Amino acid sequence: MRRSVAADDAPRAIGPYSQAIEAGGFVFASGQIPTDPGTGEFVAGGVAEQTEQVLKNLSAVLKAAGCGLVDVVKTTVFLADMADFAAMNEVYGRHFEGDLPARSTVQAARLPRDARVEIDAIAVKR
Repeated sequence: MRRSVAADDAPRAIGPYSQAIEAGGFVFASGQIPTDPGTGEFVAGGVAEQTEQVLKNLSAVLKAAGCGLVDVVKTTVFLADMADFAAMNEVYGRHFEGDLPARSTVQAARLPRDARVEIDAIAVKR
């Protein structure tokens, strides 16, 4: 059994996909970019500000699924430029504590809407 998850306080999907899917006791959250759900525009600033907004959006999607960042077991971070790793990592580290999720970080040739960062996640439903 699986169900689609939609969060009103996160940006709507910009294509034919769900914000997240809950299946088999897990939540598979689609990649989030730094769109402010109130304006539909990217937040101002660099990769640090974008990472902060991405994690807010991801948190909203996970909350709609009945879990949170504490339940995340795996993330994938996509960066437009690996030179942004330290700034992204500093913000990312403030949002995760305890048993940290597994993570992959890759540089992508181009991200949706030319974002500097995109993050997806897999969480466990408790």
